[in-house]
Amino acid sequence: MPDPEITVVRLLEQHWPAVRAIYAAGIVTGHATFETEPPSWEAFDAGRLPEHRFVAEVRRPDAAPAILGWVVASPVSDRCAYSGVVEDSVYVDQRAQGRGVGRRLLAQLIASTEAAGIWTIQSGIFPENTASLALHHALGFRTVGIRERLGRMASGPMAGQWRDVVLVERRAP
Repeated sequence: MPDPEITVVRLLEQHWPAVRAIYAAGIVTGHATFETEPPSWEAFDAGRLPEHRFVAEVRRPDAAPAILGWVVASPVSDRCAYSGVVEDSVYVDQRAQGRGVGRRLLAQLIASTEAAGIWTIQSGIFPENTASLALHHALGFRTVGIRERLGRMASGPMAGQWRDVVLVERRAP
């Protein structure tokens, strides 16, 4: 059962320090992304669709809301034929995993993209990231295939290793 105190709101620049920290923690695992460090806010902002990015937060009476995770959609191409296709990224703070945060975030992204006429959300997930694969499958994504040896890790615990990526997608009804 999801935590009722968790709310999902639009990701704004004011959330960036917490979003960046969660992103950095995901990078360190070696199973979240090929990236070696989070981008600047300016680069992050420029590469993600503003109307399709959200944070999960829990409000505390004595402090600012704590950010538990985030989700964004990025265009896959600037070609008009792909205007309805986006790629998602979803990250949950390690301390908040298993509380329904990822499910709430991805469900909100699905709702916002479908309302905007986007017909496909895709994601590339390392096979070792079983939690992300399970989340995506639970919300209607299907595995399209495995892109073998798609890229080599530049740093971290997997530095120098070639990685496969599972391609999943969800089509709007």
